[in-house]
Amino acid sequence: MIKPLLPERHPNQELFICDFGDVMPKSDIASMEHPLFTLSTKPDTNVRNYEHNGNHVVITPSILGHATIHDKDILIYCISQLMAGINRGETPSRNIKLKAYDLLVSTNRGTGGREYELLKKSLKRLRGTVIETNIQTGNQEKWSVFGILEKADVTREVNGRMVEIEIQLSEWLYDSIMKQSVLTISRHYFRLRKPLERRIYEISRKHCGSQKQWKIGLQSLHKKSGSSGGLKKFRFMLKEIENYNHLPDYSLKIEGDNVVFNQKNYIEAREVEGHDRPYLQPDTIEKAKGIVGRNFDIYSVEQDWLEFWINSGKEELRSPDGAFINFCKKRMNPNL
Repeated sequence: MIKPLLPERHPNQELFICDFGDVMPKSDIASMEHPLFTLSTKPDTNVRNYEHNGNHVVITPSILGHATIHDKDILIYCISQLMAGINRGETPSRNIKLKAYDLLVSTNRGTGGREYELLKKSLKRLRGTVIETNIQTGNQEKWSVFGILEKADVTREVNGRMVEIEIQLSEWLYDSIMKQSVLTISRHYFRLRKPLERRIYEISRKHCGSQKQWKIGLQSLHKKSGSSGGLKKFRFMLKEIENYNHLPDYSLKIEGDNVVFNQKNYIEAREVEGHDRPYLQPDTIEKAKGIVGRNFDIYSVEQDWLEFWINSGKEELRSPDGAFINFCKKRMNPNL
């Protein structure tokens, strides 16, 4: 029987990857919210339309097909690197240079010749996929069209193996990074074998976050996932995920026409690296949402705050609610 998770191909990757190191994988919130990447394992050349809460998204592929959710690994790697630079006080460029080998190892892929060729095909699909979207502000609507990647250059050795890739990110993705509209994801994301599993994980990460539980209708989840199969097949595949319970961080349970996500080890999560996790009042969370705006996931901001607090070396917080609100204000206005 095929195991639900891919093997951990490079368990000691931190020993030989110098530019990834302790960098945590991060994904942009927009593509976690909307199904921009195809879940098909075969070339998908159909134009796809998605609408949610007044947002219209049209994804048009090149002749090679849509960018896949596995192609997205390249973007996750780039986002993670640039966010690490921002956290060090650097101003990132839209152009990012990376070693192909490091990318393959960090995303739990093989490093043979075939994997390098697949990487090149991924770059071509990412460059060729075009996204159209509308953004409504007040009584105005702005229409935009852009590619996922602007361009990519590959440097090869004489024997043909990729050495270095230089990628120019689209303005859309670069703006998301500069606004820190990203979320940390589990490293085990790259061990998820099936495209739908990856999509369900990022939906749960986006919406459940550090909450104990999150519920969504089965039909709504089907639409949000971008699955092209029918609802019956979708339910069957979710049932497999429920039975194996192999998603990182979250479990799911089908309850009638709803799907309930639970954060694994929620009780244990009340402790953070030996510290009692500060409790925030629900009103504080709602107030913080108004400060950081809808482009930020408030539970990701909370996690950043917890890490900041731990790294500060302070023993306790006299007013966790006030400290968190001040952190949010400084996140939005560093000059405060």
